[in-house]
Amino acid sequence: LVVAVKMIIGGGVRKMMGNNAIMSPTLRWLHTTTTLKSKFTVKYIASSSKEYPDAIDITGKDGVDVLQNPIFNKGTGFKDRERDRHRLRGLVPPVNNTLQEQSERVLDAMDFITEPSPYKEDIAKHNFLTSLQDRNEVLFYRLLVDHIKEMAPLVYTPTVGYACESASLLFRRPRGMYFTFGASDKSGDRGDRGDIRGILQNWPQDDVEIVVVTDGERILGLGDLGVDGMAIPIGKLSLYTAAGGIHPRRCLPVMIDVGTNSKKRLESRYYMGRRHPRVVGDEYYEFLDEFMAAVKFRFPNALIQFEDFFTPKAENVLQRFKHDYCCFNDDIQGTGAVALAGILSAVRATKKNISDMKIVCVGAGSAGVGVCRMIMKEFEMKGVTKNRARQHFWMVDVDGLLTKRREIEGKTINPGADIFLRRDDEYAGLEGASLAEVIEKVKPDILLGLAGRGGLFTEEVIGSMATHSERPIIFAMSNPTANAECTAEQAYQWTDGRAIFASGSPFDAVEVETSRGKKTFECSQANNMYIFPGLGLGVISCKAKVVSDEMIYQAAKTLANFTSIEDLKKGKVYPPITDIRRVSYEIAVAICRVAEKEGIARVVPEHGDWETVVKKNMWDPHYPDLLYLT
Repeated sequence: LVVAVKMIIGGGVRKMMGNNAIMSPTLRWLHTTTTLKSKFTVKYIASSSKEYPDAIDITGKDGVDVLQNPIFNKGTGFKDRERDRHRLRGLVPPVNNTLQEQSERVLDAMDFITEPSPYKEDIAKHNFLTSLQDRNEVLFYRLLVDHIKEMAPLVYTPTVGYACESASLLFRRPRGMYFTFGASDKSGDRGDRGDIRGILQNWPQDDVEIVVVTDGERILGLGDLGVDGMAIPIGKLSLYTAAGGIHPRRCLPVMIDVGTNSKKRLESRYYMGRRHPRVVGDEYYEFLDEFMAAVKFRFPNALIQFEDFFTPKAENVLQRFKHDYCCFNDDIQGTGAVALAGILSAVRATKKNISDMKIVCVGAGSAGVGVCRMIMKEFEMKGVTKNRARQHFWMVDVDGLLTKRREIEGKTINPGADIFLRRDDEYAGLEGASLAEVIEKVKPDILLGLAGRGGLFTEEVIGSMATHSERPIIFAMSNPTANAECTAEQAYQWTDGRAIFASGSPFDAVEVETSRGKKTFECSQANNMYIFPGLGLGVISCKAKVVSDEMIYQAAKTLANFTSIEDLKKGKVYPPITDIRRVSYEIAVAICRVAEKEGIARVVPEHGDWETVVKKNMWDPHYPDLLYLT
């Protein structure tokens, strides 16, 4: 036996391995020695076997200190007992890989990155920036703040979606926390059930104020990616910091692994999540109950953002927790707010009243419902009754127009979509009508795309919009770019340049030949990053108890006020993304004022000086002087 030791202050095998560690005779000898005040840490012990089957590394490090040490870090190679012993549980994906499996994955990853693909260059840039974030967060965020227009599409949509699809293959280093359900059978595998509160103690930061959590079932428009969707909460939190000034140490990305229904991932040799169908029903919601209670216990003032939960779970989860926890769903409420802000700007450009407009929404999922619900609130604020307001909406899903016949026939209707069923006799016979048929019948002013299916807005559909509307408002909001209902160029070409257009993914400026000559249009991106960083900044500044509907609405109104006349003349319905920190600041102040008015702010400054409070909470990336603490 070869033993190499290093004299240090403190130490001891029990301290290093935990009071309940099971020790070999050699380790018991070391424990006895260290308890006799020798105070050393054993750095390496290895058997004399050629294959080193029982090789052991012993270190006083635990948690992220182990993961950041290139000698001790094993990535997904840690055994379960090692994860418990060194407080790694929850800090790495739930899969256990052998060294050979990891080696083969790296070889295949090298082949993958050399294969030609239209998205490989952006994925490479995304991964390079992720690597920079792991090495130097201050530099990473300085880059994002100073070059947000160029960097945002690389760290988040649309590139993050493509990065997620190859996440397990290209895995390098974990970030955030993973909580796994285990197996929903009699195998005895309970995963992390019953232990989440304890596992959450492994996170090294005590002052977390923003938690973004997903279960990976509806990643952008890409569907069920399971734990491969972890880049979504990571990317989201990068924008909380870059756009909202929230210090990165206050941010925690979380993946809830309850399985996946993706055949591709279940059969993939490299998938890093649990390989079983998704858990559903009471077991699923009870697992979320435990998670939410654990977060509130560890981080009592934290805002929890639900991200990319699949319909109908998204609405159910929001309603389950919104009254008892400080939480919101960005796909429902954030998308609704950013859409309303853009539509209010577009309506200004038409010089019409929104309460006179007709709206067709393609997509009856959580995002579609959230957007229509938010627009309907604007109708109500204009003095229109709820019953009258909903008469301005027509919702279309994969089965066509939603009418009361669907309810009568007992067909599935997503939560929240029932209020947008057409119940008037005039449309009873149009149940299941196609989008083109609905456009021809309704003659809407506004067309919203939130179905996650590319190309739905055909030339026939958009051309029909242009025949009855002088300035058709067309929002193709699905992500990533391949799932956009139409491109910016198509929207402008097929309307003779008269469309007011916005999209979920970014499009470059386009030049279109119109009846009035060539025109160049700058495209607006209906990006939720206009809303959620400011919302989060406001919530943590006033330590709000909950997130109210009025907060979301005021965030939308504040954003809409930033769009200038000059922006509208250029065809834009949102302010320049370079103004994002100023936008987030103003939204945060508005959020704080609403929270104070509604009595849900735990902190209220003297004389209502929310401006100073919010400014103090905005972190600007710079290098501070480091002091050595002995």
